[in-house]
Formats: sequence, structure tokens, C-alpha cells
Amino acid sequence: MDIERARFNMIEQQIRPWEVLDPAVLELLAVVRREDFVPAAYRAMAFVDTQVPLGDVAAGQCMLEPRLEARLLQELQVQRHEKVLEIGAGSGFMAALLGHRAQRVVTLECVPALAAMARANLQRAGVANVTVREVSAAEGAKGLPAEAPFDAILLSGSVAEVPRGLLEQLKVGGRLMAIVGDEPIMRARLFTRTSEAAWSSVDVFDTAAPRLLGFETGSRFTF
Repeated sequence: MDIERARFNMIEQQIRPWEVLDPAVLELLAVVRREDFVPAAYRAMAFVDTQVPLGDVAAGQCMLEPRLEARLLQELQVQRHEKVLEIGAGSGFMAALLGHRAQRVVTLECVPALAAMARANLQRAGVANVTVREVSAAEGAKGLPAEAPFDAILLSGSVAEVPRGLLEQLKVGGRLMAIVGDEPIMRARLFTRTSEAAWSSVDVFDTAAPRLLGFETGSRFTF
């Protein structure tokens, strides 16, 4: 396989047509080697428009489609001075993308083998500003209140509803990106903390993604 041709085609035929037009995001996707974050058994799927299984270590866990990863990254609009929390490290690829955009990233993972995979992948890729924390599923769903507030939070998977406790870990002006709802149609929703006691939200696009462990049920957050 011509790796660079496959990467180019992924960007031009999958990602750009899905309204990912931020030049910085497109450039980053050309630089960060997605294939290095894919389990060896699935390396041929690295640039395919599909979810990639993360192997026998994590039944049901997967890397999201490249176009979905790119769109989530674009909508979150992470800046170089910001501190970011990700829930659901997986293989570490999204954390690597966030690390190239942010000052510091903490990513939580409840599957021990995936936490180890993400750490190894990030180290091999030379991404030094990302910390992988192994937590239980229940702990992961609570975020990281001891290290809040965060400028941005990304949930790398779907949830029934976003817990209020996660929204309270945002700085005023901070953003949280999540895929919310139930199959077959979920919505990528961007929350912004507008004051100490208020948040706004906007549904950005329709999609679907596997449920994050620990978020199988959720309490509804209302404004």
C-alpha cells in the first residue's frame, strides 16, 4: 500500500467533503501518522472510512472514523495555551491530535490494555504533553474534578446525556464536545460555559458512535 497516497485520499475524499476545512486541522492529519495508532492486525484499515476495532483487549472499543475524529477536532477549536481533558483514550490517536493543538492534555482510559497501548503509541510518536490516566469506568464518567477547570473537554465516544459534573469542570468560556443520544441518530453537541452557573449548547451535526464505558445510562442535564 502506498501509505502517503492513502493518507492523501483519506483527507481529500473523506475528511474535507465532511465540512472539515480548517487548514490547521487538515495539515495536522497529514502529519500525525494514524497508522501508528492502529493495532497491527488492522493496519490495512488505517485510512478507511470506518471504525477500527482495537483488538481483543477491548471488546466493542474502536477508533472512530477518520472524518468523525477530524470534525470533532475542528469543532472543539483547541488553542495552543489551553488545557484539555479527553475521556476515552483508546489507542491514543485523538489525544495525539489534541496534544499538537493544546498546551497540555490529560486523557482517561478505563481498559488497562488500551491505557498501556495509548501510552506506548504516544511515546513512540514523540507526543510529550499528553498524560494517560488509567481509571475505572465509573471514575472516567466523572472526569477529573481535582484538576479542573479545563479549557476544553472531549468525549471520544457517545453518551446518553452529558453529566452536569463534567460541564462544571469547564472554565467560563470553555467548551465540551460530545456525541449525545441513542442509535440510530445521535448528535454531536458543543457545550460552552457562559458563566459560573450557565451553559449554552448547539447541535453541530448528526452522527453515531459506540457508547463510552461508564456512560451507559445518564442523568439528563437541562438548562
